[in-house]
Amino acid sequence: MKTTFDTIVIGLGGLGAAALYWLSRELGADLLGIEQFEIGHTQGSSQDHSRIIRLAQHQDIYTDLARPAYAAWYEVEAESDVKLVHITGGLVIEEFGVRDTSRVGTRDLNGYRNAMTRRGIPFEALSAAEVNRRWPQFALKDNQAAVYQPDSGFVDAGKGVLTHLALARARGATLLDRTPVRAVAPRGQGSVDVETAQGVFHARAVVMATGIWTNRMLARAGVQLPLYGTQEQVTYFATPHLKECSPRHFPVWMFHGAHSFYGFPVYGELATKMGQHLAGPEVTPETRTFDPDPVREARYSDFLRAHIPRAYGPILLTKTCLYHNTPDQDFVIDTLPEYPQIAVTAAGGQGYKFAGVIGQALRDLALHRRSDLPIAPFTLRRPAFTDPNFGRIVHH
Repeated sequence: MKTTFDTIVIGLGGLGAAALYWLSRELGADLLGIEQFEIGHTQGSSQDHSRIIRLAQHQDIYTDLARPAYAAWYEVEAESDVKLVHITGGLVIEEFGVRDTSRVGTRDLNGYRNAMTRRGIPFEALSAAEVNRRWPQFALKDNQAAVYQPDSGFVDAGKGVLTHLALARARGATLLDRTPVRAVAPRGQGSVDVETAQGVFHARAVVMATGIWTNRMLARAGVQLPLYGTQEQVTYFATPHLKECSPRHFPVWMFHGAHSFYGFPVYGELATKMGQHLAGPEVTPETRTFDPDPVREARYSDFLRAHIPRAYGPILLTKTCLYHNTPDQDFVIDTLPEYPQIAVTAAGGQGYKFAGVIGQALRDLALHRRSDLPIAPFTLRRPAFTDPNFGRIVHH
């Protein structure tokens, strides 16, 4: 097969598939995508049916990405005629008096309200009683309150990956799966060799959407980024109240209290879905397992019974996934300072809602080494990556 391309995208999960699609609109057949596992695999963090998408953010840097993210998804929907975004409305709920406020930063209702107000995003502030009246599936307590943002919903993650890849292939891109990359070897600052189990490929630029595997591929180039992995999980509850918990009647939700939980209406499985933000153990690709953590399953069950009882039911199944995390928990969307022909991204388990706009930014970086999209905060040239004493920030 052809071995020289303008650009090679490594990693065809959520972000890599989006980058491949947006690049294919410019490059056509002069584009190669490489995936170490099979297409649509469950080894990383882009599998399963649903990821929350929302304009409700508590930091301006993500609010500014949110609107173009929606626009990118709708453009892919229009080209494919595949429905990927499901608007349900969304609740952000806070339980007062139970959090370590020294650690939460702006991840509270004030943070969300302030960020949405600054950017002109409509929302409603609701008491617990108002939430319970509008959505009787909930049973919030007097020490809880919420904001409601009507544009929130979810993106079908697995379907989104396959749609991006199908459209890229239709535009001429070559997809190579089950092909581990052994090394990404830059040649000066003008080209890159990508060494794989099926030979060496050459490109003017490379996009790496490789998550926790990134450092292995960059080892020969002498680049190591302070990324780490955690094993997270979501559980599906077979609620008997299907209509009440359908996307037409039940919003996506997030809950910030002693723990940070999030959940979905019935979709993909005949069950509601719930997870917890950054609750899992630190792992590597070798040490991660696919075994559910019963402690978290019990925690989820207790929470649903107490706060959203109509969404509760027997556990149908639990799925694990592998997050990759940055020291400050913020995204990376940048070129390597040493090798500007290599664009990299890291967005943990929270990046899928932004996959389209991140894909557009990676396209810009690969083709032009710059982007007009609001990605400046996600540089590798910030203290989390330049200060060896930075440590880690964990917002639960």
